[in-house]
Amino acid sequence: MGTFTKELSIRWSDLDPNFHVRHSVYYDFGAQHRIEILEQLGLTMKVMQEQFFGPILFREECVFRREIRLNSKVFISTKMGKMKDDASRWTIVHELKNENDQLYATISVDGAWIDMKLRKLASPTPQIVADVMSLIPKADDFSKH
Repeated sequence: MGTFTKELSIRWSDLDPNFHVRHSVYYDFGAQHRIEILEQLGLTMKVMQEQFFGPILFREECVFRREIRLNSKVFISTKMGKMKDDASRWTIVHELKNENDQLYATISVDGAWIDMKLRKLASPTPQIVADVMSLIPKADDFSKH
């Protein structure tokens, strides 16, 4: 599997007064796509709730290259940029492109897992975490933390 890619729908409410997508919507696109991928691979919200853990972000950055407008075709693709062997720390990279493969923006997030009972960072204990995270396609410049 090379990448997780899907076409996004741009809503009227995603636009700012300049009639292009608001900066914060890009981050929402990335967050939604990450959760959809985890769900698709079996690391569901239910599993996280039952095991009392969840993802937490340390850094979220977007580099904007082109405007996205209401009638734009937008495709988001997601790959793993970095990850520790045990999947306890990771960097996920999203690219938003048009139908001609031109880059609108790149979103990068650095994250880890939090124990919801202790409210502290923790290495993921359910094996499903490492299994699922290792299934996410690697970026061309992937590196181990």
